[in-house]
Amino acid sequence: MGYNLNDKLVIAVASSALFDLTESDKVFREQHESEYRYYQRENENVPLGKGVAFSLVKRLLSLNTATEKLVEVILLSRNDPDTGLRVFNTIESYGLDISRAIFTAGKNPFRYIEPLNASLFLSGNIQDVREAIEYNCPAGYVGTNKYYDDEQDSELRIAFDFDGVIANDESETVYQEGGGMQPYHKYEKEHANDTMGAGPLFSFFQQLSELQKKELNKMDLNPDYSPIIRIAICTARNAPAHERAIKTLRNWDIRVDEAFFLGGIKKNTVLDVYKPHIFFDDQISHIEDVSQRFPCAHIPYGVVNKDEKVVTKVTLVKE
Repeated sequence: MGYNLNDKLVIAVASSALFDLTESDKVFREQHESEYRYYQRENENVPLGKGVAFSLVKRLLSLNTATEKLVEVILLSRNDPDTGLRVFNTIESYGLDISRAIFTAGKNPFRYIEPLNASLFLSGNIQDVREAIEYNCPAGYVGTNKYYDDEQDSELRIAFDFDGVIANDESETVYQEGGGMQPYHKYEKEHANDTMGAGPLFSFFQQLSELQKKELNKMDLNPDYSPIIRIAICTARNAPAHERAIKTLRNWDIRVDEAFFLGGIKKNTVLDVYKPHIFFDDQISHIEDVSQRFPCAHIPYGVVNKDEKVVTKVTLVKE
C-alpha cells in the first residue's frame, strides 16, 4: 500500500520560498550554468539562509507527532537532483521533516501540485506562480520580502485577505467594474445571505481550520495544552459588506480567531500587532507595507490581476 497524502495538509514549496538563494541566483544569472553547477557542488555542505516561508513551514511541521503526521511538505524544484543536493543538505541541517522532493531541471513544477494533493504552492518565481494560478492551482509568490521569526514564540499566525484569496473575486469584480463603492455595497447587502464561491486558497484555509479544530479538542481534554495555530482575516471590507463575509465563513463552518474589517485603513496598522508568519493577499498594493516587516505572499488571481501592470521582481530562475 502506497503512502497516502489524502488525509494530510500538503504544502508544496520551492527552494526559493524556503531558503535565501540570493547568492546562488546571482551565480546562475551572471555566469554560465556550468559555473552554477560547480558553485552548488562546492557549497553543497554550506547551509543556505532562511527564506520567506521558513517560519511557516517550520511551524506547520511542528504539528506532527511521532504517532500522527498531519502535515506533509514537499519540495518542488527547478533544479536537477545534482544541483538540488545542497537544498536537501540545508533541510537536514535545520532539522526540517522534509524527505520528499520533485526536481524538474528547469521546467515549471506546478503541474505536480494536483497529483500531490497540495493545497498550497509557494515560490519565489512569479512566472511559475502566475502559470499555476491560470491552471487553477493554489499558488503564491513570496518574492524577497521579510523573513520573520521569534524563536521563543511557538504560535503560528496566518492572515488571509478575503476576496480573491479564500473567496472568489465575484464581489471584487462588482467593485472594479461596477462603478465603485456605492454599487459594491448595494450588491453586497442584496447578496448578504449568499455564500461566496471558493477562491484559490480556500482548500488550504479549510484544511488549516480543520487542524485548528483538532488542537482545540486537545485543549478540551488538557487545559494546559496551548494551541499553536491562529487564523486571521484582514480585509478592506467594512460595514455593510462585512455581513456577507461573516455569513460565508459561518456557512463554511470555519472559525477565525481575529477579523479585521478595515475599510481603507492600511493593513499593516493591525498586522504590526498581529505579527503574522505569513499574510496572503491578491493585491500588491495591500502588501507593500506589510512585506517590509513580515512574510507575505501575493496571489495573482482574479480581476485585480487581469491586466497586471505591476513589475514584480523575479528572484530566481533556478530553484
